[in-house]
Amino acid sequence: MSELTHPMIKDGWFHEISDTMWPGQAMSLRVKKILHVEKTKYQDLLVFESTDYGNVLVLDGAIQATERDEFAYQEMITHLALNSHPNPKKVLVIGGGDGGVLREVVKHNCVEQAVLCDIDEGVIVNSKKYLPKMAESYNHPKVTVHIGDGFKFLNDYKNTFDVIITDSSDPEGPAASLFEKPYFQLLSDALTENGVITTQAESIWLHLEIIKNLKKACKDVFPNVEYAYCTIPTYPSGQIGFMVCSKNKGIDLKEPLRSVEENEEEKLYKYYSKEIHRASFVLPNFAKYALN
Repeated sequence: MSELTHPMIKDGWFHEISDTMWPGQAMSLRVKKILHVEKTKYQDLLVFESTDYGNVLVLDGAIQATERDEFAYQEMITHLALNSHPNPKKVLVIGGGDGGVLREVVKHNCVEQAVLCDIDEGVIVNSKKYLPKMAESYNHPKVTVHIGDGFKFLNDYKNTFDVIITDSSDPEGPAASLFEKPYFQLLSDALTENGVITTQAESIWLHLEIIKNLKKACKDVFPNVEYAYCTIPTYPSGQIGFMVCSKNKGIDLKEPLRSVEENEEEKLYKYYSKEIHRASFVLPNFAKYALN
């Protein structure tokens, strides 16, 4: 069997390069071994074992998750939303085929049903094989999986979910529509009365214009919208943001409605905490003024 190759891996290094999403810069990881290369029905999928970040999932040339730092993103996109709802029972994840967000959702005992809708079954299959700690939640009794288009799925549900989390890729190609007003209207319609959403919302260092437009699209639909962020070394510029929106204008999204004791926090979370929840909304001046 011939050894696997991939055009983005040269001389033992993977280089993440995008002239549109992060021009003039690249993220590189040293490769120990290429584990899997596949053209799924929807995208180019690569999994490799890195020397320092564990196994790495790459879709269409962009790093989606590494075993070493994935928890930062998964915990924040999940718990910012769920802890901004008084009693989330039904939760929907759009995208997130690697299973990381699901793993975080089922940490909440109040959740009775966690539904995942991802268009690309290839991501799920390969995550189960190569990212088992992220994908472990697929075996959880509260979890249901639907393979299909998020737009079509949402169309069938009205007033159903307490929280919806959109774990999307960057706004290029098919994912571009997940950053526009019609999508947020669908989300709002599928939510219950005090429903909350979070959605992947890019980097303040690279995408302020995208974030401004995204915030406007969200504010056209939701009365309560805030931007938060976390640090994560393997995402472009080491930072990624989240738009957190609630149908309840009376709550302060920057203050968690629910929390656990400190000793429990330590067991449940590696990144998220009550303090981090509050701090994640504190933006540097250049971003704060641009987004207000």
